[in-house]
Amino acid sequence: MADKRPKPEEIVSKLRQVEVLMGQGMSCLDAIRQIGVVEQTYYHWRKK
Repeated sequence: MADKRPKPEEIVSKLRQVEVLMGQGMSCLDAIRQIGVVEQTYYHWRKK
């Protein structure tokens, strides 16, 4: 069974969601969990 990798458009959308949630006062970790990824994945995406 192959892993489903998100498309670049989906990654950008999720990164923007985190920014919006943090702008609304949510903590960084809670916002990352809200979009359904782990912290390590979030920072890996941001680095790209």
